[in-house]
Amino acid sequence: ERHRRETRVAMSKLNQEIISQAVEKILAFSAGEEVQHEGKPKQGKKRKFVESIDLQIALKNYDPQRDKRFSGTFKLPEVPRPNMKVCVIGNAVHCEEAERIGVDKMSVDDLKKFNKNKKIIKKFAKKYDAFLSSDNLIKQIPRLLGPGLTKAGKFPTLVESGADLTEKIEGVKATIKFQMKKVMCLNVAVANVGMTKEAICMNIALSANFLASLLKKNWQNIKVLYIKSTMGPPTQIFF
Repeated sequence: ERHRRETRVAMSKLNQEIISQAVEKILAFSAGEEVQHEGKPKQGKKRKFVESIDLQIALKNYDPQRDKRFSGTFKLPEVPRPNMKVCVIGNAVHCEEAERIGVDKMSVDDLKKFNKNKKIIKKFAKKYDAFLSSDNLIKQIPRLLGPGLTKAGKFPTLVESGADLTEKIEGVKATIKFQMKKVMCLNVAVANVGMTKEAICMNIALSANFLASLLKKNWQNIKVLYIKSTMGPPTQIFF
């Protein structure tokens, strides 16, 4: 099929009914209801936190050693992880704004205090899920922190002067990243159990189609897809 490359057409590779039933099951389990899993009843449990819903992917016909490593980011219509921890590496204006909206911030002087200590930088990178940086500072980051944030796959998102910081942060939280490492499996949070069923289904379909568009042979490189909530059992949605 020559249309296979088109994400819109590729959508037909996912059965919406299967996704819909899988999402219903996840939501029921996270609400504390009993669900059927692999033919057996499984008792759900309501948790004290909002569970993420992950898309779990196994690839095929792909050699991580030989084939080109892929990576791509995609902005979803609804934020999958609202509690994502972000930090703004900012100039005076952005640091002030970050403080006003209750977001962690670091100035250039704060970063200088790390003294290029790799251990401290690694700990700093681990503490947050994502970083944003003022446009006039972004070039200084490699000099101040070395390759630490890049290695962690968390190089900051640029914040232009005059940009709305809240909007930028929401954009970062809504963006998912697929990055091929040396293994054939990927796991990405694409939704959460606090979202509506429709929004969850939409985020899952868009994420899977975007992943297929990154792969050399599109859907032919995807072996199976599962979705699962943080504490729930996995449910297969692509066979």
